[in-house]
Amino acid sequence: MEHAVAPCVLYPGTEPGAAGEGESEGAASPAQTPCSLGASLCFSSGEESPPQSLASAAEGAATSPPSSGGPRVVERQWEAGSAGAASPEELASPEERACPEEPAAASPEPRVWLEDPASPEEPGEPAPVPPGFGAVYGEPDLVLEVSGRRLRAHKAVLAARSDYFRARASRDVLRVQGVSLAALRLLLADAYSGRMAGVRPDNVAEVVAGARRLQLPGAAQRATDAVGPQLSLANCYEVLSAAKRQRLNELRDAAYCFMSDHYLEVLREPAVFGRLSGAERDLLLRRRLRAGRAHLLAAALGPAGERAGSRPQSPSGDADARGDAAVYCFHAAAGEWRELTRLPEGAPARGCGLCVLYNYLFVAGGVAPAGPDGRARPSDQVFCYNPATDSWSSVRPLRQARSQLRLLALDGHLYAVGGECLLSVERYDPRADRWAPVAPLPRGAFAVAHEATTCHGEIYVSGGSLFYRLLKYDPRRDEWQECPCSSSRERSADMVALDGFIYRFDLSGSRGEAQAAGPGGVSVSRYHCLAKQWSPCAAPLRPPGAPTGLQPFRCAALDGAIYCVSRAGTWRFQPARDGEAGGDAGQGGGFEALGAPLDVRGVLIPFALSLPEKSPRGEQGAA
Repeated sequence: MEHAVAPCVLYPGTEPGAAGEGESEGAASPAQTPCSLGASLCFSSGEESPPQSLASAAEGAATSPPSSGGPRVVERQWEAGSAGAASPEELASPEERACPEEPAAASPEPRVWLEDPASPEEPGEPAPVPPGFGAVYGEPDLVLEVSGRRLRAHKAVLAARSDYFRARASRDVLRVQGVSLAALRLLLADAYSGRMAGVRPDNVAEVVAGARRLQLPGAAQRATDAVGPQLSLANCYEVLSAAKRQRLNELRDAAYCFMSDHYLEVLREPAVFGRLSGAERDLLLRRRLRAGRAHLLAAALGPAGERAGSRPQSPSGDADARGDAAVYCFHAAAGEWRELTRLPEGAPARGCGLCVLYNYLFVAGGVAPAGPDGRARPSDQVFCYNPATDSWSSVRPLRQARSQLRLLALDGHLYAVGGECLLSVERYDPRADRWAPVAPLPRGAFAVAHEATTCHGEIYVSGGSLFYRLLKYDPRRDEWQECPCSSSRERSADMVALDGFIYRFDLSGSRGEAQAAGPGGVSVSRYHCLAKQWSPCAAPLRPPGAPTGLQPFRCAALDGAIYCVSRAGTWRFQPARDGEAGGDAGQGGGFEALGAPLDVRGVLIPFALSLPEKSPRGEQGAA
């Protein structure tokens, strides 16, 4: 901001623009001349000529050439820059004398260099210069004035990094407007070192704005990156508001990125989520779901042979119950599984349910470790894994402890369906962080829900050792309905939804019947959810490389295909396509072997999850 300057009276016989030369060549020495009024109206005649105090000005007037009103001119001009400032003794301090001035000819236009004597800053203080710069560039040759203060820097350094300074390289004194002193200090330090330090959520907006104004490429992004780890629920909305107010796209995207990476926390915070517009809420969810690439993962849960229907009362040690208790990611290029994360402490690895909501992995219920009486009991604990931060956190516990439950995600809610000898169902609202009961399973349905999936906004559950039923839950009516069941009476491996169909995988020959594929064959049928019809999808066949007597596997849909995963191997099933809804798909579907089996204990539960491109655990290159 321009400083208001009081009118001044020039020395007799001087002309504007030539007064500096006339006085420097006159009989009076620089120490005797109170002021050298040139084109710059500067109050010091060089590096060695500091501004004088009132006392020294009076002494200089006694030995200076006769000049009516000379001392008076100096006094009035000094008061113009130091009104309400320090005492004359403070003005004469050594610190205030170190104020380098540039020759008048170097300034393209008249300037008034006024210093704030009350300021603790030393005028002309150099910017932080790393070791070695002084030897290369010499003494600072550029004075930057901002808000009445001065900083010294090297023209060559700033011109090499900024078009703004390069276009003004001929100036020795440069007044910077629209940038605060604190922001300029940080930007100068970044220009010298290439590292942004001292940026905080409360000053990042002015630093980014200053970087854009001074045309410092990369400085705005480095400031944004530096403040990223400092964002929290307490300050992310204020940072977003400042970024939108000043139209700082880099900072706005950083705030959106934080909110997307911590979507559940933001969703539960009314002070943040409640102040976002509907378009911003949709944007955060889209960024959340589309961040990174979708991968095939599998959770190893429980010891080998653990399956729905096992008795939770059977005693077992915690170490045996947890098994591997890890989540693995499949790398298609290498054809192998690699560990991504371990289940957190306190998360039962046996008999729990899991699903994906908002690109979070949720794990609920299960068989808790044996108590003092030696009996294992169901658990009500719920945990979620955030791939964006590679971290686990706890969620509100279930209303009722459950083991062997089915956990599903539908319309932004979680549903915990059934469990060991349970017909109750409860729903979790992530925004309210609360579980609430919904309509239970019909009486006589089944003691354990073997398979469950969602399709067209409804939940489908099938299973039971005596009854082959297919039940549908309508969340709008909060009621269960009976659906046509499959004619197959084979042992079902899993049920998964894809493109409006429900695919059921049955193990052929599992009950001793001789099938064309022999022991270990798989037959596939599908159910059209709108037409309410079952049709064959693939004749009984054996997946390539599958061992004789194929054990049950679990399935997950990803990229238009169904992945079947067991400890014996990983296969991809590509359904045959037809254009008639509800019609037979023919016998065109088939299995493709993908890689070596995963050598772990326990049941493998596959699912799809989007992982960051640069995962904290080195997931680059995963497909």
